[in-house]
Amino acid sequence: MDAAGSQVEDECAQYAEQCQNGFITTEGGKLLCSKIIHLIHNKNVKSQVSKVLNECELRMYKSVAFPAIGTGQAKQSPGKVADDMLDAIVEFASKRSVQHLEKIKIIIFQTHMLRDFYESMKKIEVTDLSTTDSWFSLFKSFFLGKKRPAVKKKTIILEKKVDLATFQICGESKENVEATESWITNLILKEQFENSISDELIENFDESQINTLAELQRRKHVTIQLENKLSPPCIKISGISRDVCFVSVEVQKMIQKIKDTEEEQSKAELVYNLVEWRYLGSNDSFVPFDKLTNMQLEDAKIAKKAHLTVKIDKNNYKVDLNNLEAIDDQGRTINIQRVPKNEGKL
Repeated sequence: MDAAGSQVEDECAQYAEQCQNGFITTEGGKLLCSKIIHLIHNKNVKSQVSKVLNECELRMYKSVAFPAIGTGQAKQSPGKVADDMLDAIVEFASKRSVQHLEKIKIIIFQTHMLRDFYESMKKIEVTDLSTTDSWFSLFKSFFLGKKRPAVKKKTIILEKKVDLATFQICGESKENVEATESWITNLILKEQFENSISDELIENFDESQINTLAELQRRKHVTIQLENKLSPPCIKISGISRDVCFVSVEVQKMIQKIKDTEEEQSKAELVYNLVEWRYLGSNDSFVPFDKLTNMQLEDAKIAKKAHLTVKIDKNNYKVDLNNLEAIDDQGRTINIQRVPKNEGKL
């Protein structure tokens, strides 16, 4: 309130008795926003967030920023607050009537709460909407801002390469030949096995993963079918049981690697919205680290590590996290900055 200025205080006093919906709206005052929505204290965080989002949509606001409601003087659990706030945002984002509100920010001043909100975000990913967008993708579009539609990926077809074996059976009688044919067929079927792996991330397989599947198909003599038109996409593997099991494990590893990469990128984006690490460039101006390095530096600081090795202009530097200096292999030193974002803003 001090940062907003006396004009906002006067408005609050003026509208206090008119409060009917649990909040009042004032001008932004000296803050970098057009309006401020002041909430009346209530332990039901989810309800408060929902009211604000609906008010923003009604007023045709394009964006809104929340603090971590209730984690200050109210001393509510950060984990529960994160769940309640994100649940409210997901329910709001799922409405087909939303037309105006495009961006929702949650400003977290206490870095240690980042993990609570990150874990809460991961819980949301398991539920799908009836349309092509998932709850999680809709939520991310509001939380991180709507993005231009991605260019549809070109469908990559996995070529089937099956080496056929031909049996020629000769015998004294037709019955003997048929009996031998039946015996061979049963023997083949006994060793045959099929496994299906369904996962949304299969849709993200690029040419590199497709080439790996083709190599596994050739090397292990299995048949791999990539059903990328199904929902969720599916990979069917058939062949001798031991080879199918081996290839299935490899496919699961590929899916897990994509998942880990996406989660790391999501976390790096969240950390970047909170704090930015920079190094002094050649023109005496500070240059931001890439987002993954930015996250690694912040994680190291939170873990109270003294040093961390990073890449700067393709060279290894050992960062002294206490003195905010980076030293390369030749002993050259450059200065490092840690700049928290959104301080004093809502």
